Amino acid sequence: MIIKPVRGKSPEIGNDCFIAENATIVGEVSMGDQCSVWFNAVIRGDVHFIKMGNKVNVQDGAVIHCTYEKSPTTIGNNVSIGHNAIVHGCTIKDNVLVGMGSIVMDDCVVESNSIIAAGAVVTKGTHVKSGSIYAGMPAKKIKDISPELSSGEIDRIANNYVKYSSWFKE
Repeated sequence: MIIKPVRGKSPEIGNDCFIAENATIVGEVSMGDQCSVWFNAVIRGDVHFIKMGNKVNVQDGAVIHCTYEKSPTTIGNNVSIGHNAIVHGCTIKDNVLVGMGSIVMDDCVVESNSIIAAGAVVTKGTHVKSGSIYAGMPAKKIKDISPELSSGEIDRIANNYVKYSSWFKE
């Protein structure tokens, strides 16, 4: 794994986290507890800060970055960032699933209990209301999330990634 300071700022990693051997975390990154950063994921806090809550999983090949001196990235608790997703200079609140291959651009706000569908492109400045599913390119609201989908997907995936990461700590 590459964990290194940039411009005098070093990553801070919480308790009980798993960082894959070829993940990269640099600069002003703070990560809560029970997080996991998977193979080939990059979290680059070189141009602005990245703040992640507890139980965040950043899956294989995902990239989290910011815009220089303008748009930091803030990620809440119980968030899954899917394989090859890009999360850039935006705010992701609690209990969110960012689907595989999706892109969330600068100055977007994804409110709690929402899903960004696989392959969606959430364009600059979009505000995703709580309890919504956004899909497409550009991403638009396609429906509201049912409580079953919220617990069945958002919670299930976040909890599974805590379990999966435990396999690598044995």
